[in-house]
Amino acid sequence: MRYDQSFRDSRYLSTLLQAIRQKSRSPIRIMEVCGGQTHALSQYRIEELLPPTVQMIHGPGCPVCVTPEETLSEAIAIARTPGTILCTFGDMMRVPGNNETLQQIKAEGADIRIVYSPLDSLHTAVENRDKQVVFLAVGFETTAPLYTLLLHEITARHIDNLSLLTSLFTIPAAISFLAQEPDCGIDGLLAAGHVCSISGLQEYERLSEELQIPIAVTGFEPADLLFGIYRVIEEKEQGNCRVVNAYRRAVPHEGNPMARQETARFFVPCESNWRGLGIIPNSGLKLRPQYEQYDARKRFACNPKSQAQPSVCRVGDIMKGKISPCECPLFGNRCTPDNPLGASMVSSEGACAAFFRYRTPLKSPI
Repeated sequence: MRYDQSFRDSRYLSTLLQAIRQKSRSPIRIMEVCGGQTHALSQYRIEELLPPTVQMIHGPGCPVCVTPEETLSEAIAIARTPGTILCTFGDMMRVPGNNETLQQIKAEGADIRIVYSPLDSLHTAVENRDKQVVFLAVGFETTAPLYTLLLHEITARHIDNLSLLTSLFTIPAAISFLAQEPDCGIDGLLAAGHVCSISGLQEYERLSEELQIPIAVTGFEPADLLFGIYRVIEEKEQGNCRVVNAYRRAVPHEGNPMARQETARFFVPCESNWRGLGIIPNSGLKLRPQYEQYDARKRFACNPKSQAQPSVCRVGDIMKGKISPCECPLFGNRCTPDNPLGASMVSSEGACAAFFRYRTPLKSPI
């Protein structure tokens, strides 16, 4: 596929930066809620180029980072159960659970397999009918439709030795929750384009009206991000609180109705525990009662709450905009990619990993 280099053309980027500097007259705190956007902001040094009046807050945009310790503890307990195979994406292997990781117990002999697609776990279940196979299903609105494909196959083929350990989140409720934090102070939002390509813009229109902030739906290239930041600033300066689609080439207003319909067929909204933030009502997805036989928590009678331990990781304060990753006393010291103490340093989409990899400097708060 031929890539359009114009989204990284320095001439266009300079024009956008100049427009931002001219438009930005008042201090503004803009939250992005996508790990891919966080990494692009650091990789292309965008935060450093923005005027002092503009501060970015790195919100809960990484599903690996917000998956709670209890879920990892559940996965570890299941993986230790004789006759069980745990399937997971590779970025979950080093995420801290209850003082352990999946990588550690795999080294001890647990049968844990890294997969590249949810359907890989189906093949594992078919090839190992004498064992219970569990897929650790982590993600946001973009990932949930993939899990419906797996559930379609499980139900159609009557696979009885495969279940899902879910940790699924939805963004709008979390943003609404964060906006109520006294120290958060969100003035604008960059909505993730790939999420909105599924969810559409209606939820964000309600969110914009509820919080009275402008929201720009944007992509992941430097020009996308700068254009999204510009539109948020422009709307804020004009006193508008609405959603602007700054990623029209990928996001229709209605999103993907079929994907949402399939997700609603298998999943229902529920309260969810976000690592660093706590329990947020209606911010997650769980299997509908008629599909609970495929719920690994029920199949293995998990009880994670009794195992929860306090964490030294300050990812919650980072997502609330209280501190920058490099302001955490553990950052780059005790907590590094080789020895991560928190999920945000493990994941390829975590803010701490981005700041460490690209040596993002501390920007003075506004």
